[in-house]
Parts: sequence; C-alpha cells; structure tokens
Amino acid sequence: MKYVYKLLVLLMVSFVSCNQPCNCDQGKTLGKYVLVIHGGAGTILKKNMKPEVEKQYRDKLAEVLKAGEDILKKGGSSLDAVTKCITMMENSPLFNAGKGSVFDAQGKNEMDASIMNGEDLSAGAVASVHTIKNPILAARAVMEHSPHVLLISKGAEQFAARQGLEIVKPSYFFTEKRWKSYLKVKAKQAVGEKHGTVGAVALDKQGNLAAGTSTGGMTYKMMGRVGDSPIIGAGTYADNTSCAVSCTGHGEYFIRNVVAYDIGALMKYGQLSLKEAANFVILDKLKKQGGDGGLIAVDHTGHFTMTFNTSGMYRAYATSEGYNGVFIYANEENIKPQKKKMK
Repeated sequence: MKYVYKLLVLLMVSFVSCNQPCNCDQGKTLGKYVLVIHGGAGTILKKNMKPEVEKQYRDKLAEVLKAGEDILKKGGSSLDAVTKCITMMENSPLFNAGKGSVFDAQGKNEMDASIMNGEDLSAGAVASVHTIKNPILAARAVMEHSPHVLLISKGAEQFAARQGLEIVKPSYFFTEKRWKSYLKVKAKQAVGEKHGTVGAVALDKQGNLAAGTSTGGMTYKMMGRVGDSPIIGAGTYADNTSCAVSCTGHGEYFIRNVVAYDIGALMKYGQLSLKEAANFVILDKLKKQGGDGGLIAVDHTGHFTMTFNTSGMYRAYATSEGYNGVFIYANEENIKPQKKKMK
C-alpha cells in the first residue's frame, strides 16, 4: 500500500509543481561514476558449479569490470563504458550473447541487443541477427547513424555491414557447450535457458546515464522469437532524470510488465527509491506472475542495485569511491563485505 500512497501524494503535488525535471541532486554526483554489469540470472547453484568454471566467470567479470571502469575513471562516457563491457562479454563463450549464444529450434544462433543514452533518450536496437559479431555495436550504430530505434534480421545485418562492423559466418557462433544444450533440450522438445543475457549500466563523471543489453535468447526458442533485450522500456532503459536499467530473465514477463521503464516510472511518479522500485517489480510483481529473472540499475544520484529472484546472477560493480565486487550466487554480498580496491 505504501507504493500506492506515494503515487497518490505525488499526483496531488504535481498540480502545483514545476514541469521541468529536477536537477537538484546533479551537482552532488558530478565527478563521480558507477558501473554495474551482469552476465545473466537463473538457476545458478554453487553445488553445481565446478571450481575452475566458477573462477573463469569471476575472472572474466572482473576483467570486463576493469575495462569499463578505466573508461569512466578517465572521464569517458557512460555509453562508451557500457559498450565496452558488453562487447567483451559478447566475445566470451561463457555468456549467452555474441560468441556464446544459444541455438534456436532450427539449430541457428539468433541474437538481439539494445542500448540507450539517458542524456537525450536516444536508443538503438537490433533483433534476430545471425552474422553480426557484436550485436551491441550494431545497436549503437542504429542509435547514432540511423533515424530508427529497432532494425531486425537481414535489414539490421545489411545496415551493420554498411557501417563497417565486423560480419562473420554463422559458424563463428558455434560452441560445443551450447550445441550440447541444444541437443539436450531438443530431445525433450522444450524451451530451456531462459535467463542467459549480458548487460551493463553506468553513470559517468558528467552525470549521464546509459544502459545496454545483449542476448542469444532461449535455447530451442521458436525461430523469430524476440525477447525483452532489444525492446526499449522492457529490457533496457536509461533516463538522466531517473535511472539506467538492464534486465535479464524470462523475456515475455519483462515485456508484458515493461520492467525497465517501470523502474524509472516508479521513481519519477511514485517517488520510490531505486531499491524500492526494483524490489517491488522483481521480488513482488514479477514473482507473483511466475516471472523469473533480475536487473541491474543505477540512478542519477549514483545509487545502484543488483536485484533478482533466482538462485543466482552473474554480476559485478565498481564505484569512484573505490568499492567494487564480483558476485554469482544469491546473498553473496552479505557473506563477502565490500572491500577497497587494490591499487
């Protein structure tokens, strides 16, 4: 009820409030940065994870985090940091995006990605692509070099080629691990691996927010199926007046609930904090519907959250205050306190 009460109070106040967005907190955050990344949420249990595999994930997340943080530390943009992080994860076979994408029902890799700039609400996305090495770069090209937001399939691939992006043969995306998963699911004639996605959100020193998401979708998904990752407002959203969000999970639920936008709307119109909004949507609203997954988000003041309702989510963060962390399993933050970064 407190969420409804806050929303009613805001609606009453709005009749006498200014129509311009409030930037009263912006001065407090200029010069600071925050970077949060994720590599997908789902049934991730320590008892099922071999130590050497766990180390591979932790090392890769740490490597990606450092590369993105280096950009922000030097005064680079949140867009560049997000793009760098996602590109690196797309190039790793560990994650269900780019090189590590799963196979659809036809035995093909079909990828989606999106990116959004919180400064001016510009956005770009691609869906159902098969030959673009880094879909996140194509999404950014759509945002910066076309009048559109979303391009799909061959049209997106032709556009990416004209932009000089690397085009590869479909065989590039083949990995033995994903193929075995495909054969296993095919034998059962069922859809699996709903939660494999990568994403990043960032606040840069100029106070600008950005978010991006990339995925290979679901194993054995129907050909042409598109989830929330390339849908602005569902899987990705960024607005300097509220927050930047990247989602991972069962995409149909995230689309129906317009999750990424809903987080920002609850903050702007319901006066909820970022954490309150994320907890309500992921732990209450989606959970009641049977929607599994999670999200990472950072608001315009530098607060961030990594919220999920599954047993794990590959995730990491870094801030200009010198704190960082790499996590995989649920409640791991409570087990391992935040530590100062090593210089």
